[in-house]
Amino acid sequence: MKVGMLTGGGDCPGLNAVIRAVVRKGIFHYKDEFVGFLEGWRGLIENQSIPLDLAAVAGILPRGGTILRTSRTNPSKRPDGLDKCINSFKANNLDALIAIGGDDTLSVAQKLHEKGLKVIGVPKTIDNDLAGTDFTFGFDTAVNIATEAIDRVHTTAEAHNRVMVVEVMGRDAGWIALYSGVAGGADVILIPESPFDIDNVAETIKTRHGRGRYFSIVVVAEGAKFSADVDPQHGAPVLADLGKDEFGHARLGGVGNSLAREIERRTGFETRTVVLGHIQRGGSPSAFDRVLATRYGLGAIDMVHHGDFGCMAAIRGNKITSVPLADAIAKNRTVDQEMIKVASGILEQSSPAE
Repeated sequence: MKVGMLTGGGDCPGLNAVIRAVVRKGIFHYKDEFVGFLEGWRGLIENQSIPLDLAAVAGILPRGGTILRTSRTNPSKRPDGLDKCINSFKANNLDALIAIGGDDTLSVAQKLHEKGLKVIGVPKTIDNDLAGTDFTFGFDTAVNIATEAIDRVHTTAEAHNRVMVVEVMGRDAGWIALYSGVAGGADVILIPESPFDIDNVAETIKTRHGRGRYFSIVVVAEGAKFSADVDPQHGAPVLADLGKDEFGHARLGGVGNSLAREIERRTGFETRTVVLGHIQRGGSPSAFDRVLATRYGLGAIDMVHHGDFGCMAAIRGNKITSVPLADAIAKNRTVDQEMIKVASGILEQSSPAE
């Protein structure tokens, strides 16, 4: 079979491991031929591709990013975008297409499947918020990076009696904030699932300092929301206006700085912000993510040969299976109550995770 492959959306540690696994098993076991489309759906729209053979994937397992490059291109927002994708599929004489991405990328895959294309999805979101699967690759790497950063700011916070606000990724789900906050011993963890009362956060910090602990660590997801009762005299903190991508998502930024300003104003304690941003995406994937991404790749090429089109490779209870794309993109997988209770059990009395 001749199989196309692309990576869409934000880059993520482990993408190259997926590509490598698909190509190696496809060639060794199925005698397949592969074509890689460049920069996500843009490559399929414009029919920009490269051959993917054993030489192309040699040595890429530990590399971050993606050798196919990526973009947040939405064919539905381009003139005849979906039709151009179909035309490129046919022009390359493809038997199947593997799309590696999050809910936006896979929503396009679902639309193309509905138009008759033989498409398989592989879940990719660093936020770990894609429905239908227990874990997505890249998440473990991001948590490790965030945890190391929290460990490092502990010492400078303690030396200067400061409050340190660490802003991590997490648009709609606080998995990275919660896992890294628990692992890093944060004193306050703020996630999108639970809009927080800034006065409660300030009281928690003052209570901690009143016990003789003269520094605090606050971990906040980039999509965390202030509750409506922020002091109206000073105005509710707002996110920086960074525009939207082609899928209509606001480019988030600024919650860490806004939070730090409000904490310092309410407590009188010097407060600084660390925004990890794309550092969480960069660099080599963890061993866990390399293995998980490899398993996803192997599962995806098997699904191609089993004819499981219109489905996504998923991990359920440590087994690779397939779920319909429609189910995977139906909703975001937010932090569950069990994990919220884990955080609540070790935080101060004004726990923002309750």
